[in-house]
Amino acid sequence: MDKSSKIYIAGHRGLVGSAILANLKSRGYSNFILRTHRELDLKDQLAVARFFEEEKPDYVILAAAKVGGIIANNKYRADFIYENLMIQNNIIHQAYLNNVKKLVFLGSTCIYPKEASQPISEDALLTSPLEYTNEPYAIAKIAGIKMCESYNIQYGTNFLAVMPTNLYGPNDNFDLEKSHVLPALIRKVHLGKCLEENDWSAIRLDLQYRPIEGVDDKSTEDEILYLLNKYGIGKAADQNISIEIWGSGKPMREFLWSEDMADATIHIMESVNFLELIDVTIDKEVRNTHINVGTGIDISIKELALLVKKIVGFKGQFWFNTEKPDGTLKKLTDVSKLHSLGWKHKVEIEEGVNLIYNWYKRYQKK
Repeated sequence: MDKSSKIYIAGHRGLVGSAILANLKSRGYSNFILRTHRELDLKDQLAVARFFEEEKPDYVILAAAKVGGIIANNKYRADFIYENLMIQNNIIHQAYLNNVKKLVFLGSTCIYPKEASQPISEDALLTSPLEYTNEPYAIAKIAGIKMCESYNIQYGTNFLAVMPTNLYGPNDNFDLEKSHVLPALIRKVHLGKCLEENDWSAIRLDLQYRPIEGVDDKSTEDEILYLLNKYGIGKAADQNISIEIWGSGKPMREFLWSEDMADATIHIMESVNFLELIDVTIDKEVRNTHINVGTGIDISIKELALLVKKIVGFKGQFWFNTEKPDGTLKKLTDVSKLHSLGWKHKVEIEEGVNLIYNWYKRYQKK
């Protein structure tokens, strides 16, 4: 890649896309094509075709996606499969038609079977059933992998697919219904601490920038308390503040700092080509050329909650609601392929939780 290469980042305002843009700038790249959702609806086939024909990017990073946690994935199943398939199909196909030199597609490790052997290697793809709650999203991401492989095989393109583990970092989504587990925990524990300390100015500041179901800083205390209680933040029988966490707390999860993910993506964009991921002398069937991106280290949801509690300074208690789903009990990636390609993560989970909580307090507004 040349520093003046024309680079299109789809989803440049999101958690990963914003980190990728910052990383590229730090490396001296300067020729970016950026469009907000308002400027370019990636689900619109004609609009995407017109955009590629006019702009002719040299490189494409496909970080745009509809994402969410276990609640959103299970509730909005049709939205997740439709929107992600449309975004991927439009961008990958237009990248081929417009002779893009290289494309990197970002997926998710939820592509793997629910009962996959641990740690999960790339070869586990499509070996048994998926976890039910995120099946539509996972199928969309699997389709993206297969599109990249298929276009490479048929047309000789250089399209790569990377599958990050659970990501967190600056510009994360802290919506209590639609966010992933770590940002949801950060916000719930932060609000629980504010409630514990009767710090209504801090609660109202939080709701000023991130209203929940129309409840904001101008709502009454009763309205706010009702809303917080709905999302599992309220007083227990002993009058201490209690926070509900879905499931048993036993599931193990792996977390990757978003700026590490950005660094891995650019490393792969600069240093890896599709043909290097296969051995044409023995691979009669080309499969599983995607690359896991993670830390190879996991932590239980309960341990994670206790870590967040310590860092935030919350003194209350957690209530693990076992009537709610746990999801997959263990999902740890095998990152040996990634390491063999010359990249390893830098930020460990405790440092990362400190970083994201400090960011959350500094940048209340999303």
